[in-house]
Amino acid sequence: MAIQKPFCKTQFSVFLLVLANVAVFVTSKSTIEPCSNADSCNALLGYTVYTELKVSEVASLFQVDPIALLTANAIDISYPDVENHILPSQLFLKVPIICSCVDGIRKSVSTHYKTRSSDTLASIADSVYSGLVSDDQIREANSISDPSVLDVGQTLVVPLPCTCFNGTDNSLPAIYLSYVVNPEDTLAGIAARYSTTLTDLMNVNAMGNTAIKAADILAVPLPACASNFPKSAQDYGLIVPNGSYAITASHCLQCSCGPGSLNLYCQPASLAVSCSSMQCRNSNLMVGNVTVQQSGGGCNVTSCNYGGFVNGSIISTLSTSLQPRCPGPQKFPPLIAPPTSVIRDTMFAPAPAPESDGSIGGIPKSSSVLPGVLPAGVPPIGSPAGIASDACSLINPLGNFPTAVLLLLYVKFMIAIL
Repeated sequence: MAIQKPFCKTQFSVFLLVLANVAVFVTSKSTIEPCSNADSCNALLGYTVYTELKVSEVASLFQVDPIALLTANAIDISYPDVENHILPSQLFLKVPIICSCVDGIRKSVSTHYKTRSSDTLASIADSVYSGLVSDDQIREANSISDPSVLDVGQTLVVPLPCTCFNGTDNSLPAIYLSYVVNPEDTLAGIAARYSTTLTDLMNVNAMGNTAIKAADILAVPLPACASNFPKSAQDYGLIVPNGSYAITASHCLQCSCGPGSLNLYCQPASLAVSCSSMQCRNSNLMVGNVTVQQSGGGCNVTSCNYGGFVNGSIISTLSTSLQPRCPGPQKFPPLIAPPTSVIRDTMFAPAPAPESDGSIGGIPKSSSVLPGVLPAGVPPIGSPAGIASDACSLINPLGNFPTAVLLLLYVKFMIAIL
């Protein structure tokens, strides 16, 4: 009769260590940005719609403006009743949020969720918010002692990841997207999809190698057009990703970025709302209008530019310049119709590619430009100097530890106790 070896404490400790190491090995990573002041910035969340939802319902999940959600994804807002359009399940969207400094790190805490009868913290984190937050983070943010007990109708704070990095990447204007890695993703593929470089992604996320895995959350810098509005403006710090739009000034103006340049261009929106005057003083030009006059020394360009939304009024500024040659027609990022289905090749980036010239038809359907007047972009806007390598990455301490070694330790332990 075989004698069973005693289960000693040392062997049990090794077993626990192996299990702990394996658990750490599969834990997802997320990039965080330390901060020490009360300022905030515009940022984006990469969100996958978990079931068929109206535009307004998706916006409500994050407490954002439905029109702002549509314009951030270059979806045409001129369609009738567009806020009630039903978006397909698994559609990828960029959600515009405000990124704040809370407890010494960058995150968004303005999102609240009201629980339903079937909810668990895990389902809220993994399904409703598509992995942008963990159940533990929700539990800690709401001081929940027993996560298995949730009251129906309970309002939860949902902390969401975001980064600012001074609104720059390599000293150029940029807005940062919090992106949840999919099983089929590679770092090179993500870089190509969002018009950045592999080196940039590694630097921003403080990565020692290109290894990523599903559920990791990366900060992805997107080239953008920055504004130069006064701090008194309600839309101070407005920044628009290349290839998309933003709605501002109480839905009166729509600003775009690209293609071809990173100069912010704003013009009247197509929405039927009451707006303050958009006319530049001492001229008959409206915001977004420009006149050109060829001369022997070049081309005289006069434009009416948007300068921010202050105390309910649209600030407009008239500028004149002499350029070597007259500018051509303003080009716009192409708009897409409200999505009704998900095509695999485009489900990760609904906004049109920034490289497209966007000149189909000259002006998008939702544009509003005075006839007979050639629109042109505002002058280049300088961006504050900054760095994008201050990230503090939650890297697994055993991220480079060979899996085979862990398995060998486990096998040795099992042999020892048999």
